[in-house]
Amino acid sequence: MTPTAGRLPDNIVYFVRALRRAGVSVGTAQILEALRAVQTVGFTNRRDFHTTLRAMIVTRAEHLLIFDQVFAMFWRDPEFLENMITNLLPVITAPPIDRPLKPAQNRAAEAMAAGGGNPRQAPPKEQLEVDAQFSHSNMEKLTQKDFDAMTVAEIRAAKIAIRSMGLDLPKVLGRRYAQAANMVQIDRRKALQSARRSGGEMMQLPKQRAKPRRLNLVVLCDISGSMTRYSRMMMHFVHSMAQAQGQSWAEVHSFTFGTRLHNISPLLTIKDPDAALTSIGNHVRDWEGGTRIATSLGEFNRHWARRVLSTPSVVLLITDGLEREGITQLEAEISRLALQTRELIWLNPLLRWDQFSPQAAGIRAMLPHVSSFVACHNLDSLQELSDGLRNGLHADHKTRVMGLLK
Repeated sequence: MTPTAGRLPDNIVYFVRALRRAGVSVGTAQILEALRAVQTVGFTNRRDFHTTLRAMIVTRAEHLLIFDQVFAMFWRDPEFLENMITNLLPVITAPPIDRPLKPAQNRAAEAMAAGGGNPRQAPPKEQLEVDAQFSHSNMEKLTQKDFDAMTVAEIRAAKIAIRSMGLDLPKVLGRRYAQAANMVQIDRRKALQSARRSGGEMMQLPKQRAKPRRLNLVVLCDISGSMTRYSRMMMHFVHSMAQAQGQSWAEVHSFTFGTRLHNISPLLTIKDPDAALTSIGNHVRDWEGGTRIATSLGEFNRHWARRVLSTPSVVLLITDGLEREGITQLEAEISRLALQTRELIWLNPLLRWDQFSPQAAGIRAMLPHVSSFVACHNLDSLQELSDGLRNGLHADHKTRVMGLLK
């Protein structure tokens, strides 16, 4: 073991902590494998070191950009490689940002600025701080910003905003009736009972009306790798809906699906949203994995639909629809699901693009069977969903997108 090897684990652990803060999931086993690989390949050449670490640490294509940005900031100091070889801990000074950063660069810069070792003390500078946390312009920008482009602080603020959101759907007429003197419909049973007591004469005609009732809400949320950032934010949204059970909705049933279907309804009864999502993360094993939409919908139709859709329900299907296999099965399962619901609303984050076109086979198969097709990529889109449900969701994207299919 060379003398420099004693500090090599510290440097790599520091780097991995920065990646984790930037949103890249790295396990302990990956760190150990990276250490073995670096010791074999060596770390005197920057390109070799970069390629080795990326091969051992990055497992998702969407994390490549974040890795590259954190690595670039990690090696920004030209003396860092020499210091590393001479057994010094890394010294990181995040450079000033002179140009607008991409979403991954924002999170990378925040991760490096958060610290994780002994950062170099930069000379003090005079700064003018303006507290605009609650300003209208900042809040307006936040509501319009894509979840995937948000910084860590903005995500935290968005989660707080989501807690105050609700989906208020007008009540529907149920099968039960109540007496109402000013209605037109006659309560025949009450009229006949009254006639029996008066020797067959109907002295009055009692009236009735159907009692309004709340609908059930059923949520099916895609947690595959392509939906990572959006599914986590939507879980906070669904938790908010579950906490409003009995107020806006009769019952709330929630499921996640990636490679398999999971019922997370009991876990959403936990009041604290962070604790609830932690429990969901421990319960669901295929988070950020592959996606099998057709298989998951088929499992829901066979094992859960009769239980949770036996009363009038609205179904929120949260997915990007990027299914590559089983398109025929997918079309059959989505059609079966649509027949069992009062309204099937598809929330798709891909609608964040104005020029969205239904090119994927999965999207083309599912779109004709849903009632509404709406976006779910920022706070404004969720608020529009709430307002649209209240008004009947007349102005969604389905009509426009269906026109592109012809």
